[in-house]
Amino acid sequence: MEDKKESSSEETKKHVFKCNNPGCEKESCLRCPYCKKYGIIEQSYFCGKACFNSYWKTHKILHEDYEPVNDGFNYTGPLRRYKVTPKREVPKNIEVPEYANHPEGISVSEEAVRLSKVKEIPVYSEHDIEEMKVVCKLGRLVLDTAHKAVKVGVTTDELDQIVHETAIENDCYPSPLNYYKFPKSVCTSVNEVVCHGIPDKRPLKDGDIVNLDVTVFHHGYHGDLNETYLVGNVDKKGKKLVEKTYNSLMKAIDICKPGVKISEIGNAIGEYIEQEGFSVVKNYIGHGIGKLFHTLPSVLHYKKNNAHGIMKPGNIFTIEPMINEGTYKNVKWLDDWTVVTEDGKRSAQFEHTLLITEDGVEVLTARNENSPPLEFMKK
Repeated sequence: MEDKKESSSEETKKHVFKCNNPGCEKESCLRCPYCKKYGIIEQSYFCGKACFNSYWKTHKILHEDYEPVNDGFNYTGPLRRYKVTPKREVPKNIEVPEYANHPEGISVSEEAVRLSKVKEIPVYSEHDIEEMKVVCKLGRLVLDTAHKAVKVGVTTDELDQIVHETAIENDCYPSPLNYYKFPKSVCTSVNEVVCHGIPDKRPLKDGDIVNLDVTVFHHGYHGDLNETYLVGNVDKKGKKLVEKTYNSLMKAIDICKPGVKISEIGNAIGEYIEQEGFSVVKNYIGHGIGKLFHTLPSVLHYKKNNAHGIMKPGNIFTIEPMINEGTYKNVKWLDDWTVVTEDGKRSAQFEHTLLITEDGVEVLTARNENSPPLEFMKK
């Protein structure tokens, strides 16, 4: 948190605070009830009601970091929007993708692929593959670093800062930043958020689940992965949702090899998830990746889909199933990015970037000996 938060009642007892109203040097005898609620110590004390009331219009601005945005939206679940801090800067020495400095964040190359009649899934060269292995390992490093910081009380904005700074320290550009004007360096999807959650000033709460979706750009290539984490004490159904979502990704990876239809990925995921009593999101998909953030193939995660293409050695794509507790349907918040479940129930997601090899599949974003264990792996 940027503001100092209350660590214990003893701290406030030992310190005598002055009135926060500028020009008043009297000792305090009144504390703002909102500051007390949010755990703010500094700037929260006043000598009496007169100073508190006269300074209220200025003082209440301090609370904006700790209160939901009042936008009148008909939210589907308990989660609300909070304040979003300004976009973080990227040093000039970092190589950036083409959309990084575009005023609308448009990827001209991706638009050209979408408009073309060519539907051939890219087959990458040995050089491309080596570069993809490097960037995917860097993506894993960034995600693992952020994972270590996930705990009750940490804001998703703080996690964004960790992702941003770790990417920069490793000579990477955080790919989401300014992609079609996305304002942050990572997607943080909490509880009922399906995908594309914007990091903000809301502290994570005991019992939350949070997905961190990291993509980094290094030497002209993107590497993409995400994981969902348990925050504090999560109930049994929440734990089951997260674990089964992970398992569904693993089952999909298991079938990947040359000659397999891309559409079989959705069949593997759908068969497993339906048996577990959950649903698969249909309108957000996996994708090809490399020099472009998103390209062919389109990877659909549900059964009986019509995804185009057959796997060949040299294909690189993501699988990233989004699994919901209730309905698969979703709606979008007024920020034009955050996608939430239509019924307000929770959603989880896991993602890897994969390479199809001559005899199978290689997980380029695989967990390693330095990766913190996922909570359900600690059994």
